[in-house]
Amino acid sequence: MLQPADSYNQKTPLQTPGTYAPGKNIVAPVEQATIGRTLVIKGEISGSESLYIDGRIEGKINLPENRVTVGRNGRVDANINAREVVVMGKVNGNIECADRVDIRSEGSLTGDVVTQRISVEDGAMLKGGIQVRSADHKAEQKHEKAQNQAQSHSKPADSPKPTSEVPKAVGVSASA
Repeated sequence: MLQPADSYNQKTPLQTPGTYAPGKNIVAPVEQATIGRTLVIKGEISGSESLYIDGRIEGKINLPENRVTVGRNGRVDANINAREVVVMGKVNGNIECADRVDIRSEGSLTGDVVTQRISVEDGAMLKGGIQVRSADHKAEQKHEKAQNQAQSHSKPADSPKPTSEVPKAVGVSASA
């Protein structure tokens, strides 16, 4: 049924002064770079946005604060360092991940994995070692590094120097 022409001039509740009607939440789009199906990149990739790979990468991928997704057509011959990694294609290389590795059913990974969390779906292929770290691991590493630096700075200046003398061997004989 058609509406009369004067209905266009009527005020809606959003236009009525003094009333509040929450609008839709608008979420900023996630910045993500895409490497297309026909692209081949040889070298090191680094940056500060997420990466979707549908082409081929040879070298190294270093996006420690972002997500790397290897699409169904993606082929990666590289070590990956990222916050999160999703594998739907093929990866040959080691993965070091701050948060999570997700290998989907059509994905294949040949290499070692170091992560906090890992998910391997039925049908996925994983060949390599897995090291699952606790969430406190980075904090522990920073603490140990700070302790080592403090110890190296607090060494006395007159510490004994190593000598080049080799200790004499002691002969041992067994009698029967």
